Amino acid sequence: MNPVLRLPSTWLGLPILFACGLTWFTYELPADYLEGLLLLAVTASAIVLLDVLAGVRIPAAAQFRARHYVGTRDSFVALGLAGLILLFCLLDLALYPIPLFDKPSAYASMAGGREHIRHVSDMCWVLPPIGLLCARRRWLRNFLIVAGFVFPVLVIDRNRLFASVFSFALLILLRRDPERPPPWKAVGALALAGVSVFSILGIVRSGTLDYVTLPFGAMYRAAPQGIKWLLLYGSAGPYNFSAMLAKHYVNADFLINQLVPLHGSVVTAGTDIPLDAPNINVGTEFFPFLLALGPYGAVISAFVLYAMLLWSVRRLRPTVPLFSLLIFLRMSYVCVMSPFAPQAFTWTNAGFIAVCLFLQLFAAWLPNRKAGDGAMTTQAVSSLSLQRVQNHGTR
Repeated sequence: MNPVLRLPSTWLGLPILFACGLTWFTYELPADYLEGLLLLAVTASAIVLLDVLAGVRIPAAAQFRARHYVGTRDSFVALGLAGLILLFCLLDLALYPIPLFDKPSAYASMAGGREHIRHVSDMCWVLPPIGLLCARRRWLRNFLIVAGFVFPVLVIDRNRLFASVFSFALLILLRRDPERPPPWKAVGALALAGVSVFSILGIVRSGTLDYVTLPFGAMYRAAPQGIKWLLLYGSAGPYNFSAMLAKHYVNADFLINQLVPLHGSVVTAGTDIPLDAPNINVGTEFFPFLLALGPYGAVISAFVLYAMLLWSVRRLRPTVPLFSLLIFLRMSYVCVMSPFAPQAFTWTNAGFIAVCLFLQLFAAWLPNRKAGDGAMTTQAVSSLSLQRVQNHGTR
């Protein structure tokens, strides 16, 4: 595997640096906004440097490829989890309007208990990894993979679509044949399809971007509509982070609502936050910490996120357990998306990790059929050998 891909900071520090560079080229930034952009860039650079010195690495591709999950206790439990998620996806589609076919604005409506159903159906991104790793039958594997990609499109959930694409593509890279070149063509095609669907869904959901009033630069103004969605999606987080730092705005409610289950709304739209464009209301993973604790709190939260990523990487060693792999896929994704919006320091993310830890423990309690069959086979062979020796002595 490429040494860069084995660095944990590849999935945190480099995306932040990329987003900062994208923000620099997308906007004509006011001078006082540069402090926030510089704070993010320096923090990301420090994380990359610390990561190089720390020496913690993601296992090599040979370790991922050598692990087979089909038929194990972990795969049995994981397929049960996939079945539960599929059930809630069907309930979501059957009980409520389908935004893609009904009304695009319905994607944000969580009334009538839909919010609670979404707590489970939002985990649809694990369906492609579970299908790829655990399904013995090809039809089941393909069904889980397709369902993991189709459901986010039907409900116009671009974040879940990105999560499905990212986890599937990362698994392809992690489990590639070490003796062959990395499958960049397959990964590139998957990424191109993902961003294309993302742009189309953005246009379907919100229309054109003519209503967005931000100090865009020449590169943005000259880009096609679909590319504008990608530029805005990748740069709005650092832009709003820098704007709030420059305006010295303080509000701890959003961080509290994010960390405490059912305490309050985490939606920033329609609030008194002095955003430059109220309809573009994202602000990086560290945005709530900036509002509550200032720039020092934002920097500390970035290093805590890096520590969480390292923890997920260490859990992969030495045998790459299935549920530890799912935790790593989740943590690497929220790190990649950290320049855009909060996903790591949320109670739903903590809940997913807790579910994986519990299921791993539950799977360990189940009878190990493979081990039992192996023990029976060994016993049968020993008995047969003893019988042959006795027969030989009798003769």
